[in-house]
Amino acid sequence: MPDNPPHASGAVSDLEKNPALLDWLRWQVGQTERRVRELKIQDAQERVRRERARAEMAWQIQPQRSSSTALLHRGGCVTYPDHVGLISREDSMVALAEPDIEPCEVCRPQTGLLG
Repeated sequence: MPDNPPHASGAVSDLEKNPALLDWLRWQVGQTERRVRELKIQDAQERVRRERARAEMAWQIQPQRSSSTALLHRGGCVTYPDHVGLISREDSMVALAEPDIEPCEVCRPQTGLLG
C-alpha cells in the first residue's frame, strides 16, 4: 500500500489536476498555432492562384527598348511576368493594331484576341 494514498474520497486534488490541464492547454495552443500557419499558407497560395487567373484573362504591353519594339503579351506570359499594368481585351486589340507594337512570339496574344 502506498505511503501517501489519494484523498479518502477518491477525488483528485486541484494540485494534481492543474498541471495536466496546463499541459493539455499548451498542446491546444500548439495545435491552434499550427492551424493558423497552415491557413496563412493556404491564403497566400489562393492569392497567387487568383492573381495568375486574373493575369491569364488580361494582356500587358512590354515597353519598347532602344533596340526592340514594344510587345503585347498575354497576362501570364513567362517571358514578361511583370503582371503590372494589365489591360483589357479591348485595349489589347487597339494596341495590336498599332504599327509599333508586335505580338509576343511565345505567348501569341492575338490568339486570345481573335477567338
